[in-house]
Amino acid sequence: MILNYITWNVSPDIFHIPDDVWLIGGFTVRWYGLLFAMAFVVGYIIMLKIFKNEGLSTKMLDELSTYMIVFTIIGARLGHCFFYEPKYFLAHPLEILMIWKGGLASHGAAIGILVGLYFFSKKNHKPFIWIMDRIGIVVALGGAFIRIGNLMNSEIFGDVTSLPWGFKFVNYYIKEYTFDPRHPTQIYEALSYLALFFFLYWYYWKHKGHPRPGTLFGYFLIVLFTARFLIEFIKVPQVGFEQNMTLDMGQWLSIPFILAGIALLIWSARKYKKPAD
Repeated sequence: MILNYITWNVSPDIFHIPDDVWLIGGFTVRWYGLLFAMAFVVGYIIMLKIFKNEGLSTKMLDELSTYMIVFTIIGARLGHCFFYEPKYFLAHPLEILMIWKGGLASHGAAIGILVGLYFFSKKNHKPFIWIMDRIGIVVALGGAFIRIGNLMNSEIFGDVTSLPWGFKFVNYYIKEYTFDPRHPTQIYEALSYLALFFFLYWYYWKHKGHPRPGTLFGYFLIVLFTARFLIEFIKVPQVGFEQNMTLDMGQWLSIPFILAGIALLIWSARKYKKPAD
């Protein structure tokens, strides 16, 4: 008999050192943390190839990586705290710093990246749109890594489904939800972001490293946040106040990014007259 669901009982921990181990103390390495780090490592390798293609220094790339790491984490954390649970974190402000307890928002990360790269572009005298076009390539790939990390944590899943690839998230259901197969929305998003990465990377090299300014970032905003918007319809609300909303917080936050992407493509087409593919 073929089951019409997949039992997902993977531990979020890769390994754990108990508290009583001599001179070491408690220490846990989690899949999410590893995948989060891999997103930056692989992104660095890809950006290194892009920078070499354009004759830019490794020193500048190292500085860019620092801005990305710092502002991504700050933006993602503040986004979760103030978009999803503002009352709680305003009442417990010190817990904003406790990232290890969980709570990062992709929309907050997007805003953090925009702010950080604005400062980077000013400091290095590079056009803001130039860096956004290129950073969108690796951010799309990083988003895929992060969503697989969410899968390993058995979190941010979808509604109940009868489809044969529904996941029974054993490690989560035993705490809060009934034991029903759910849409693995983490995989849906990861595949969407991975496809976007391949498209943007192909587009960059198709135009020999000089795509029309604004096109890559415009496509990035439209595709990534449209995918996020659509998948949210079958995703379990992350916080209680979303239960009765027609569109949840993730969807409302996606709309401005989609509109910005459309506006960016229109601006690029009008400002730079060479035909776009």
